[in-house]
Amino acid sequence: QVQLVESGGGLVQAGDSLRLSCTASGRTFSSFDMGWFRQAPGKQREFVAAISRSGSNKLYADSVKGRFTISRDNAMNTVYLQMNSLKLEDAAVYYCAADRSRTVVLSTRPMSYDYWGQGTQVTVSS
Repeated sequence: QVQLVESGGGLVQAGDSLRLSCTASGRTFSSFDMGWFRQAPGKQREFVAAISRSGSNKLYADSVKGRFTISRDNAMNTVYLQMNSLKLEDAAVYYCAADRSRTVVLSTRPMSYDYWGQGTQVTVSS
């Protein structure tokens, strides 16, 4: 079992930056691919970014490519999402998730992830 706790959300203005963190309990963090998803009111949960167990492979949604950066520190059991040039449409609850399947390809599908955090709210004002 893995418990994930997100932090770092808040209220920012369009164009600002924000860094989200997700810290995992347990000693097996490095065995999980990690992902960030987001869900806005009335919308489905959507993929944002994913990172492989070693951190060598990363995948981004087209909507955030070039603005968001995912990274991880396995010694700290933490995955980060650096969000720059935030837009109004980036406002959502952001969730981190862990995939224990150890597949070669990073997944963009929520159903591929086994553990989820409780989410952190990101609000972007104009």
